[in-house]
Amino acid sequence: MLENVNLNQKTDKDTFKQRMKELKPALYDLQQPLKKSGISVIILFEGWGASGKGSMISNLILNFDPRNFNVHTIALPDEQEKRYPFLWRHWQTLPPKGKISVLDRSWYQDVSISRLERGQSGEEALRRIRKINAFERQLSDNGTLILKFFLHISQQEQKARFEKLYSNKNTAWRVTETDKHRNRLYDKYYKVFDEVLEATNTPYAPWYTVSGMDSRTAEIQVFSIVLDRIQAAMEAKANPEPAADLPFLGDFPIIGHEKLSDCPLGGVLEKDEYKDSLAKLQGRLKYLHGKLYRKRVPVILVFEGWDAAGKGGAIRRVTEALDPRGYEVVPVAAPSQEEIDRHYLWRFWRKLPKNGHVAIFDRSWYGRVLVERVENLTPEKDWRRAYREINEFEQGLADWGAVILKFWMNIDQDEQLRRFEMRQNTPSKQWKITDEDWRNREKWGRYEEAVNDMMQNTSTKYAPWHVISSEDKKYGRTQVLKIIAEALEKRLG
Repeated sequence: MLENVNLNQKTDKDTFKQRMKELKPALYDLQQPLKKSGISVIILFEGWGASGKGSMISNLILNFDPRNFNVHTIALPDEQEKRYPFLWRHWQTLPPKGKISVLDRSWYQDVSISRLERGQSGEEALRRIRKINAFERQLSDNGTLILKFFLHISQQEQKARFEKLYSNKNTAWRVTETDKHRNRLYDKYYKVFDEVLEATNTPYAPWYTVSGMDSRTAEIQVFSIVLDRIQAAMEAKANPEPAADLPFLGDFPIIGHEKLSDCPLGGVLEKDEYKDSLAKLQGRLKYLHGKLYRKRVPVILVFEGWDAAGKGGAIRRVTEALDPRGYEVVPVAAPSQEEIDRHYLWRFWRKLPKNGHVAIFDRSWYGRVLVERVENLTPEKDWRRAYREINEFEQGLADWGAVILKFWMNIDQDEQLRRFEMRQNTPSKQWKITDEDWRNREKWGRYEEAVNDMMQNTSTKYAPWHVISSEDKKYGRTQVLKIIAEALEKRLG
């Protein structure tokens, strides 16, 4: 792509002034319509050192309402950030609906600079590129406009700019030995940059390669593209096209799962047998937790199930065996407005554990294909698309090294009714039963259909579903502990 950039194009001062008189007011006038539209915008700048990214960002944001944007400078990951999946830190910078994030560098450093300077293999770079493409597609499908600019200059121009900066004591600090090294190896960096641009130039997030040789020409091009693309996005949202075919579910190592109606509900433990099994299993898990921390293996446990099926009791027995400094239980309720204003996976990315730690989700991202589907809170095309997005999310976690176990706590309708009535008639437990629980019970059939589809479409080799018979809570708890212990022993050898 870089070979197509015209590095000789220049703009005279009068033409520049005239175009800016047109572009700047138009950009400022976009702010309120953009806010009302609910479209979020990411404008990211990549490019050569000294190509003018900083000046471009400074001049661009002068045309935005300061309350409507944030600027993020992205460096290579520090040691703390390396303990999470590589996209984790970039999910933190996502703008809410109606606002703009401007990025000085971005996730592309993790597949270009890291590849050249941190010993990243070509295979790992390809995996990350696939994840980046999926990440940008997910954001685009959710209504985020992504504008990607690469500012290109020649090797000679870069060297001249470095020398000019270095000759002034007030700006010499801006030129590092790394900058000089990159200029000397310009051709090598050029090749990698160009490969990344080609591999991530997609219909939903295309690259705009801009000559940085002449700042006036570059500014006109960037301002014009930003204006045109935001206007087009608002027009498209105001006049949506008819829905296309149902979303593609992707290609994943699906192992599927039998229907809930075919899953046995047997299994009973007497009190003494339960105490003995519980003590042994928790002892195994306690030992394994220490080993997980030493080997920096992250663990993600997902608990879903029927209301009153025993999720809380199972989670409690798991946490009793864990060092409290090394786990977090994440209770998932209806999303807040801050969460609604972003991609639905945003709040779950923020709660991922560091490597060596455990995250336990009491309900999870599967709400997208369960409650949001059944209660008609999300259009069909969106919850169907979520199967692919969830599989991509979990595949990324597995590639990072996480052990992912997903449990459906299963009971029948009669047992649920018995537990509901017991809660309602026991003063100390009445807080556990709500009108919503009774309403959900009336939709048992619709929920069961959604659960069957969920397990069929998202039970994978790297993140399998386990249906736990919880008619007898003691039996269900020990089964959960046993599955976790066996999976961790297998991972840890």
